[in-house]
This record gives sequence, C-alpha cells and structure tokens, in this order.
Amino acid sequence: MITDSELYRLAIFLGSAAMVLIILYHFFEVNADEDEREAVKEKAPLKAGPPSTTASTKTR
Repeated sequence: MITDSELYRLAIFLGSAAMVLIILYHFFEVNADEDEREAVKEKAPLKAGPPSTTASTKTR
C-alpha cells in the first residue's frame, strides 16, 4: 500500500514534471520559425463542414 508521504512526493514530482514540459513546449513554440509553422498548417487537411448561410442568401 502507498503511504501518504509517498503519494505526496509522487504528486509533487509529477506536477513539477508537467510544468517543466509545458514550459519547454512554449519555449520551442515561441522560438519556432514562421516557415515551419506555415508548413505544418499547409499539411493539415481542412475539415469540410456544412455550408455557411448568411442573411442575404437565405430564402424566406
């Protein structure tokens, strides 16, 4: 069985690791080149949704 102190240390460790990973992700995202960001956007397929209707195209 896990003790309270072990659970506390595990929670502190996992929380700290999550925060470090979040900070690293943001650091790399901010410092990424614009060309790389555009290349990733171009590769992502666009999802087809329902056609949008505006007030001027609706039939009454």
